[in-house]
Amino acid sequence: MNEITRSLKARRSVRVFTEKEIDRGIKEEILLCAVNAPTAGNQQLYTILDIKDPALLERLSVTCDNQPFIKQSKLTLIFCADFKKWYDAFRFSGSEPRCPEEGDLLLAVNDALIAAQNAVCAAESFGIGSCYIGDIMENCEIHREMLRLPKYVFPAAMIVFGYPAESQIRREKPERADMKHIVHTDTYRIMGEDELRELFSKKAKEKGYEAWMKAFCDRKYNSDFSKEMSRSVREYLKDWE
Repeated sequence: MNEITRSLKARRSVRVFTEKEIDRGIKEEILLCAVNAPTAGNQQLYTILDIKDPALLERLSVTCDNQPFIKQSKLTLIFCADFKKWYDAFRFSGSEPRCPEEGDLLLAVNDALIAAQNAVCAAESFGIGSCYIGDIMENCEIHREMLRLPKYVFPAAMIVFGYPAESQIRREKPERADMKHIVHTDTYRIMGEDELRELFSKKAKEKGYEAWMKAFCDRKYNSDFSKEMSRSVREYLKDWE
């Protein structure tokens, strides 16, 4: 096992940071790694927002599911799927581009998330922890106004960075699923009830499979924030029509 694979397997989300600041040179390296990520057709269909305004961080910590640790991070980056710059460049050059559609959004989201993960891995190599904040997609109307996001730009992910507190270093990483359930050969394999029970029973542990699954469904999938996220994305896509 080399240093890169060790780091990838050991990495876990960090939500408590020390007061240590991130050196400017290290921050630059993290961003350079992000923009050197794989990208569709070398288009780099994303824009990275480097959030520095304390007032904006305070608001984001509230609008992103009331998570105070967001405003305590030492670096906050929002990765926006961005088709506007290409669409405008096409128009300004005299081309006749069609309006961006759902496929273009998905491609741009892919680009943004690949760049985001590069930033996460780069930070990890410097001993800097990170946490993805998917709630940036929730309350999309509010965040679009806060961040001044124009049409054809979507906030795909927010990541907060900082040196992990001792409690986070000691915290055990949640166990991942066995590869036999995740990696299918050649074609998709629909899993039956028994295999799904085997897959998720590790997470349930002493709580019991049915009780844990119902509680998780209510807390995550059926939650108000999950429904709001879907509603926000639907409203956002209407603006692409």
